[in-house]
Amino acid sequence: MDMRVAAYAVVTDDDGRVLLARWTEGRRVAWTMPGGGLEAGESPEDAVRRELREETGYIVKVGELLGIHSRVIPAGQRVHESDEPLHTLRIVYRAVVSGGKLRFETDGSTDMAGWFSLSSVAELQRVKLVDIALKMAGIL
Repeated sequence: MDMRVAAYAVVTDDDGRVLLARWTEGRRVAWTMPGGGLEAGESPEDAVRRELREETGYIVKVGELLGIHSRVIPAGQRVHESDEPLHTLRIVYRAVVSGGKLRFETDGSTDMAGWFSLSSVAELQRVKLVDIALKMAGIL
C-alpha cells in the first residue's frame, strides 16, 4: 500500500469567505483546500506554508491543528494508475494570511485560487476534503 501525507489550511478573511484552490489533476476539475503533499524531511507546518504560497501567492501564519483525516483509496479509484491502494493522511490547520497577494499557480496541480462565501462554496464542484476541513474548523 502506498502512503501520502499532506497538509492543508482553512483560511478565512474578515468577510467570512474561505480560500480555495482549483485542483486540475483529478478525474474532474474541482475546488479543494489549498495545501498538498509533504516533501521528504519537511514538517507539516512548513509544507502547508509552502503549498499555500505556491497555489495562492499568499504567505500564511499557521495556527491550530484542526484535525487529521485518514482515507484509503482503492487501487482502481486512484487518480494515477496503480495496482496498490493509497492511504492518505491529510493534516488540516487553521491559517491566516500575513502577506503576499492572490495569484495563480503555473505548472502545478492547481490552476487558480479564490475567495468564496460559504453559500457559494455549496454551489461549487468540490472535493470532499472541502466539507471535511470546514467541519473541522466549525464553519459547516
